[in-house]
Amino acid sequence: MTQQPVAFTPEQVKRYSRHIIMGDVGSRGQRKLLQSKALIIGAGGLGSPSAVYLALAGVGTIGIVDFDVVELSNLQRQILHHTPDVGRPKVQSAKDNILAYNPGVNVVLHEARLESDNAMEIISQYDLVINGADNFATRYLVNDACYLLNKPLVDGSILIFDGQATVFVPGKGCYRCLFPSPPPPGMVPNCAEAGVLGSLTGLVGSIQATEAMKYLMGIGENLTSRLLLIDALSMTFREVKLKRNPNCPLCGDNPTVKQLIDYEVFCGVAAPETVGSAH
Repeated sequence: MTQQPVAFTPEQVKRYSRHIIMGDVGSRGQRKLLQSKALIIGAGGLGSPSAVYLALAGVGTIGIVDFDVVELSNLQRQILHHTPDVGRPKVQSAKDNILAYNPGVNVVLHEARLESDNAMEIISQYDLVINGADNFATRYLVNDACYLLNKPLVDGSILIFDGQATVFVPGKGCYRCLFPSPPPPGMVPNCAEAGVLGSLTGLVGSIQATEAMKYLMGIGENLTSRLLLIDALSMTFREVKLKRNPNCPLCGDNPTVKQLIDYEVFCGVAAPETVGSAH
């Protein structure tokens, strides 16, 4: 028996009217968003605009993973937090401000350091993952977990004036195809060391939110197999084609990575880093 679609409430019709009147979205696409579950890794510079726009769009469940507290230096770019939130756990600040934007969203908090022993359990609960992590260990961890769980990953990163975004869909390449091994420790500075243009995080995070919504609704052409490179100083956008690497240790023809590993050791990090503190 075919299940009848759930009727919109009068409030939802008004709230999402600009989506519903769009030919490529309509009531069908909006219902898909309302029934979707998206996980955001890091409530920082990239996670903030992603979370805000997913909430405004009516994504039914938004999960937030972060183990950091709001610092004054975050407010230059992390629009999910406000001055009175300084000192609060980011997940709590994130939930309050997401619900202020849209009280109809179910916000699930994961106030924990994302590690090999909890990543599979957390990520398995969601339809899609947006990665806003600020360190290589977490980026490889999220990539591997998403591939092993057959989850799409909307990836983004920023530093100084440069940003990039792509979508990894299992079977069409992964983060390890693009970066087979992490750079030596200290070679690539983080945002706390080199800085970042605050508005650039909004640009890349908004692109991630757009890609997530398109994927969840099944419309348009995603950044799958394409890497979008952004130079904010010259305001130029370049696109690089990505291909699955048949020799990739994770998604290649003869994979050697078949379960999560110790990513701090893999990346040469002495101690686990906090998710979302710098972006």
